[in-house]
Amino acid sequence: MKKIILLIAFTTILSCKTEVEKKIDYAVISGKIENTDSKKAAIYNQYTMKKIADLTIAEDGTFSDTLKTATDFYALRQDKNLTDVYIPKGSILKIEYDATKKDSTVQFSGSNSAINQYLSDKVFVTKTTTGDQKEMFLKDEADFKAHLLKIKTAEEDLLMKTKAISENFKNNELKNIKYTYLSTLNKYELYHGYYSKDRSFKASENFLDELKNIDLENENDFIFSKGYRSVVENAIGTDATALAKKDSIADDIAYLKLTAKIKNDKIKNKLLYDAAKYGVTYTNDLETYYAIFSKNSTNEENNKEITTAYNKLKALATGSPSPKFVDYENYAGGTTSLDDLKGKYLYLDIWATWCGPCIAEIPSLKKLEKEYHNKNIEFISISIDKMKDHEKWKEMIVDKDLKGLQLFADNNWESKFIEDYQIKGIPRFILIDPKGNIVNANAPRPSDKKLVETLQSLEL
Repeated sequence: MKKIILLIAFTTILSCKTEVEKKIDYAVISGKIENTDSKKAAIYNQYTMKKIADLTIAEDGTFSDTLKTATDFYALRQDKNLTDVYIPKGSILKIEYDATKKDSTVQFSGSNSAINQYLSDKVFVTKTTTGDQKEMFLKDEADFKAHLLKIKTAEEDLLMKTKAISENFKNNELKNIKYTYLSTLNKYELYHGYYSKDRSFKASENFLDELKNIDLENENDFIFSKGYRSVVENAIGTDATALAKKDSIADDIAYLKLTAKIKNDKIKNKLLYDAAKYGVTYTNDLETYYAIFSKNSTNEENNKEITTAYNKLKALATGSPSPKFVDYENYAGGTTSLDDLKGKYLYLDIWATWCGPCIAEIPSLKKLEKEYHNKNIEFISISIDKMKDHEKWKEMIVDKDLKGLQLFADNNWESKFIEDYQIKGIPRFILIDPKGNIVNANAPRPSDKKLVETLQSLEL
């Protein structure tokens, strides 16, 4: 009888423990960072690329927090140090390193420490095997592919020799390595053309044969592998370009239309959201773009965010009063507000000193300023650099001999003017009429011949 009672009691305890384990939907991350003055670090969800937590770093460099896990992969950012971490729910992970030499000192302990050490070692192996990116992409097709296969093999060898990694993770990671190889293969045409300064460059017809017949709706691979997600996005993008040409529609509309046909809701919702969170602010057909998104997205949180952006963007329609900026620092001296500039057309360039594409537009912008110098239009460049780069902004104005009105926004990306215009990426160009009303909230770039056509249609 005693044995029966003990057996029942033991079974009950096991049952209770199982129920508790089922409810664990969090992970614990802690650690110690030596030789840092940082007071904060941040955790990013690698699947959504959103920051999910700020970590407080104590005086002795220690930190600890509980993460409500929505994915298995995260990134820990402390100043310029970035550490990829694998923390599925139920994990307890400790990270320690010297901030002055993170890559050579980082150590992991606790749950999945072997996987996290592998991820850290993989960064080093990939970086050293890759070498100079420009040199790699300048290789001819055969040598480039051989170089990529060398990287792939090095990563696979590292994975296979790392002990204490589960077979499930190993199998998924082997596929991830392959997808990353395919994704990089897909970049060759664009990058080779860029580095060789031959924008007309085309890869040979069979160069991407390895990308044919890949299942684009594998949910497990989509969640686990960033490389797979890139392959899927590129495949849809390629088809969208063909559809846009065939049906004479914009590329962004074509992309949403094709994405909407994906049957897997998890994949479809993420791709729709990833396209719309920036695309909705750039599209030239807001109503059609939003209609396709809202009809096909079933993620309520995503829908709420994009709908909020859509409602704000409707207020930026042609003829609507422009949002205003007030008392922005003027490089020439004093401050300038938008209301000070009424009476002329205004072509606004939103930029920053760290933005390569912004700097690439400077020669075209200077040419336009010269051509329209005596016309009824003012060219205004608004820097959204952070205050720490204020001197760099001044130096670049001199070094690049920047013309027009040079202004410095009051709070970089979080400036009200920037937020009111729903600016998510730069460079961004805005055209405003002499009464302060919007002509185009997303005007063509200086290097785009459509801008000249637009300016020629105005009474300047």
